[in-house]
Amino acid sequence: MDLRRPEYSHMFGFLQADGHLSAGTGQRGRLRLEVSARDRELLERFQRLCPYPSSIRERTRATNFSAEHASSIWTLCALEARNTLHALGMPYGRKSTLIGPPTGDHVARDYLRGLVDADGAIGVTAKGFPFLSLTTSSAAVSDYFCQFGLAVGGALRRPGRNARDGVFNILYTNDPAVAIARELYYEGSPALARKAAKAEIVRAWERPAGMRARSAPRRWTEVDDAVVRAHPADTAAVLLGRTVASCTMRRWRLAKAGEPVEPAPPQLALFS
Repeated sequence: MDLRRPEYSHMFGFLQADGHLSAGTGQRGRLRLEVSARDRELLERFQRLCPYPSSIRERTRATNFSAEHASSIWTLCALEARNTLHALGMPYGRKSTLIGPPTGDHVARDYLRGLVDADGAIGVTAKGFPFLSLTTSSAAVSDYFCQFGLAVGGALRRPGRNARDGVFNILYTNDPAVAIARELYYEGSPALARKAAKAEIVRAWERPAGMRARSAPRRWTEVDDAVVRAHPADTAAVLLGRTVASCTMRRWRLAKAGEPVEPAPPQLALFS
């Protein structure tokens, strides 16, 4: 499990996201990974990479999406293999909020591709716009993926946990999605076959003629905040060259953070 090799970094990312490491009594335990039957080829690849005896079996069960969902399950029991995975950063038991980037050297783009293969999405919308996303419960994984997205795609993301199930939903579209897809799903990279096929479509996307590129977001500075705190939103908008809506929202966020702001006029008090 040398994570300096792309195939193992990809494998580890996928296992972190979708695998389950359980510890039994004594030295008993197992690694278990279940995927759709159509993705069995990925399990066979992982099995070939692993120098320990393991098995792949099929099962059919009812799920929320299908009365007869066919899946493939890879099971590995070797203690040495489990110790290696655990040392690299794969916890035993429920792990979704605990996982993070590997503890040692690894290939970032291959590790992140493993996460996207397991818990992400890539493709084009009905209107033909490319997208790439990752859903995770781990704050460490969210931060790591966002740092990669900023470095490669030039897009800043600061997601928070959603209110429904407490996960981070990180989404990139258009040019940033294409740049990230080209880095993650490079030619010949080990990947889930159906997502690699979608990535190929995303990598080939070019901005249509006449489609305006989105400008970089304008960040709030301490000077901007001082103006917003001292003036009503409509006045601050004129002074800063921003919209009234953005100044209204900024006033609300500053007030929520406990910073004193001048009382807003009645028509702008909807965020209080």
